[in-house]
Amino acid sequence: MSLTPEWSIQSRAHVCATSGSPFQEGDFFYTLLFFTKDGYHREDLSEAAYLARPEAPAPFSLWRSKFETPPPAPPEPLAKQTAEHLLRSYISEDSPSKINVCYLLAVMLERKRQLKEIETKLAPDGQITRVYLHTKTGEVFVIPDPQLRLDQIAQVQQEVAGLLSPADSPPLPQLPNPSTTPPSASSIGKSFTHSLCTYSLLLTCVFRLSSKVG
Repeated sequence: MSLTPEWSIQSRAHVCATSGSPFQEGDFFYTLLFFTKDGYHREDLSEAAYLARPEAPAPFSLWRSKFETPPPAPPEPLAKQTAEHLLRSYISEDSPSKINVCYLLAVMLERKRQLKEIETKLAPDGQITRVYLHTKTGEVFVIPDPQLRLDQIAQVQQEVAGLLSPADSPPLPQLPNPSTTPPSASSIGKSFTHSLCTYSLLLTCVFRLSSKVG
């Protein structure tokens, strides 16, 4: 099964899709996301163009934003990849086997406030799709929610940790290691921080499992 109509990254335009006028720093504009037979299609419209458009066709998702000039692209990582780089890679590769990993990566980026959930859609067949906005570049990420079971979350988290650089990896629960040397205060503090991060990530997944999508 192809992921093309399900997963998508849609870049923010620098000009209005209707008038062709460039957006200026601080301008408010509307983003319309349409679902077509060829996949997702994004249109960015100035306020005037949006108010003048007909009601049909109705967009899959719609929101209003302020235009900000995107920052320069960061340098490529030298060792293992970052969560964002890995998510982009799997989406571009169209990897159906990575649906669980991509979802957890999106949740991680949301916790880091690199992605912001704009809307959640529930299909008649029960499939949940989450629409994220990149807080710096304005790109749209469309991510299917695999609705992971509790027993799947730790396994996927471990898989993700093995793919990422240490600074970007989700912290995993640490098993006690028998030792005659008592742990230092700093190691206890690190372990506690890692446990909080893991708990926070787990809570996000569990909360979504128990929440109803409107």
